[in-house]
Formats: sequence, structure tokens, C-alpha cells
Amino acid sequence: MNLDWLTDSFQSDQTVSASKVTIRLLAGLGFGLAIAGIYRVTRGPQVARSSLIATLVLLTVLIAMTTVVIGDNVARAFSVVGALSIVRFRTIVEDTRDTAFVIFAVGVGLAVGAGFLVVPLIGLPVAFTAAWIFHRLLDADTVRASPGLWCNVNVRVTDGFANEGVVRTALERHSRKTTLLGVGTTKTGEMIEESYEIAVSDEGALRGLAADLLAIDGVKWAEVRRR
Repeated sequence: MNLDWLTDSFQSDQTVSASKVTIRLLAGLGFGLAIAGIYRVTRGPQVARSSLIATLVLLTVLIAMTTVVIGDNVARAFSVVGALSIVRFRTIVEDTRDTAFVIFAVGVGLAVGAGFLVVPLIGLPVAFTAAWIFHRLLDADTVRASPGLWCNVNVRVTDGFANEGVVRTALERHSRKTTLLGVGTTKTGEMIEESYEIAVSDEGALRGLAADLLAIDGVKWAEVRRR
């Protein structure tokens, strides 16, 4: 059987070593697991989100694979950037440090895919040290400033919701400290999602909080999650 039509369609494969690609992707997997481990250790098991842990691992591998595909081809690089620009994420980032870990995974993936192994080998311990220091300083200061039980609250309101202060007032009525983390839209774009961080004195203060939020006219969904 003549398979020239198939081999001719993938001429670019001849310039890529299968063993080299395998090693780089496996290295990306290993570094991705290391990044996820650093994220979990420095953010704490109660704060670290399992979805972001999986995202960090997959993102490192996928970025490494994308970098291998791009190689030294500038036109291909612009094509990939254009293709990825249509991807949009609407998940609210509850802490800017989570964004830093996403960039961390992208940087390591780029380095591994381009064949620079020394960069992530040196970068991992340095980034871990920095993340650990700020974890000890910032999180400890937060607990001292407002001790108690910390929770994340997500509220979805209808588009055009005019009583922005009502939600915060309800949260402050049940909490010792309330901080707005971010505002975004849902995937359908029909509702606005607000994310808060609150500190309460005990679990008893959480009872009735979700019910009070849902009783507000315009609030369609509310979630209270302990950290």
C-alpha cells in the first residue's frame, strides 16, 4: 500500500526528534507537578484549589508542547498566538498569587519546550523560596489582623443589579472582616459574579449567611466555602 500521501502531509515531522519531544514533554510533566506541589505547600491545603493544581500541571505540559511546535518559526509563533487569543477565561482569581503560579507554569513550559533545562532547575527552588517567605509573612499577618474562621463567598447577581452595597452589608453583618476579591461575568454572560473573602468568629456565624444572601432581590446564587 502506498502511504506517500500520508508521509508527505507530515514532512515537518522529519525535523523533530521523537525522543527529544518525549523527553521535553515528560520534563514538562515533572516540572508541572513540582509547580503544583509548591502551590499547594505555600498556599495551604485548605486554600489551594484542586482545579488550579490540575491546571498548573496541564498548562506546563501544553505550553512545552506548543513551544516545540513553534520552534524557530516566527510565522508559526504568530499563528499560535492568534489561535490562543480566542480562548477566554471567566473564572475569578481569588488571590493574585494564583495568577503568579499560572505565569510560573507558562514560563517553565516555555523553557522546557525550547530545550532550556537549566532555567527551570534554578527557577523552581528560587520561586519556592519566594513563595514560602510571602506565605509565612502575608498569611500570618492576615490571621493576626483578623483571627477567626476564613471563608470565600461567591455571589451571582442579575446583570444590571443596582444594589451593590446590599450584598456587602449582608456579609459585614455576619463577618468580622469582608474583602472584595473580584468581579466577573458568568460563562453565559447573563449574570455577574462577585467573589469575597470574609472572616467570621465561628461556624455559627455562617448559618443563615447563604439564606440571607439569597433573600436579596437580584441575587440568584450564593456559595459559602471554608478555606
